[in-house]
Amino acid sequence: MSATISTLLLDWYDGHARALPWRAVPGGALPDPYRVWLSEVMLQQTTVAAVKPYFAKFIERWPTVEALAAAPEEEVMAAWAGLGYYSRARNLVKCAAKVTEMGGFPDDEVALRRLPGLGDYTAAAVAAIAFGQRAVVVDANVERVAARLFAVEEPLPGARKTIREHADAITPEARPGDFAQAMMDLGATLCTARDAKCLLCPLRESCAGYARGNPQLLPVKTKKKPKPRRAGTAFWIERDKAVWLVKRPGKGLLGGMRALPDDGWTARGDGDGEAPLSGGWQGAGVVRHVFTHFELELGVAIHAGDPAMPEDTGEWWPLERLEEAGLPTLFAKAAQLVLANRE
Repeated sequence: MSATISTLLLDWYDGHARALPWRAVPGGALPDPYRVWLSEVMLQQTTVAAVKPYFAKFIERWPTVEALAAAPEEEVMAAWAGLGYYSRARNLVKCAAKVTEMGGFPDDEVALRRLPGLGDYTAAAVAAIAFGQRAVVVDANVERVAARLFAVEEPLPGARKTIREHADAITPEARPGDFAQAMMDLGATLCTARDAKCLLCPLRESCAGYARGNPQLLPVKTKKKPKPRRAGTAFWIERDKAVWLVKRPGKGLLGGMRALPDDGWTARGDGDGEAPLSGGWQGAGVVRHVFTHFELELGVAIHAGDPAMPEDTGEWWPLERLEEAGLPTLFAKAAQLVLANRE
């Protein structure tokens, strides 16, 4: 059965593979490990559509791993701004430096896993796609395809061990990278989270979920708990057509990024983002942002006069070049709110 599944899927992939800028042609020469690694790091918890422009920008600016290793971390963080999960960007620089020091990417999964920021999934993906090594690559799309293909009814996350075993059983020795990408494409285009286009699926006749008539109900997911809500205030300080930006601490959420000064977000606990203001500060509105573990309502305050400067070390950034500051999405929203109120 495993041979049949891999053959059917690879045949389908040869004619239906998504054209993505980091991929090689199905069945062709192996792609550049740098491009594979960069794309996989960017794609963690991020959509393909969101990643494409960032990938193009990084490749144009830093076309090789050596070029990325030589880049100042601040520039890489600014270029990453808006993509989220900023620890990935910091690990990107560390990993590029390590790979450059080693003279190139190692070609096996175990060695790849030792690099900064590479977990089990990314190491397996790079080993299979860039080096043609047999590795079991399981992302969210593969997880869904395997759960339906083998009718895994145990709820996630407990089912992940079983799903991985099934994925291992059907991963071929030949073309493992194409097989992994074929599983990803099948999950992204036909066997989607909201639908199961079974009549178009090359694995329909081998699919236990289809045979049972309920593939769309798999994988079973436990109900998520509501995210806690936090509130805080960001401060817009402007002089001579420039805004005061600070650099956040290197560790922690949005670490090392330029940002507006704020009150730490947790000062009021749960709230509506509208904190009482005094000393000449006036509310300009509220922006909302969802992080991995909580939701934030951030009130934006502007000063009617010339406020006392915060103690944080910062810099005056020209408003006409604000896009170049690389503000993370939360603070970019806050800046857009202030500037939109003037129009």
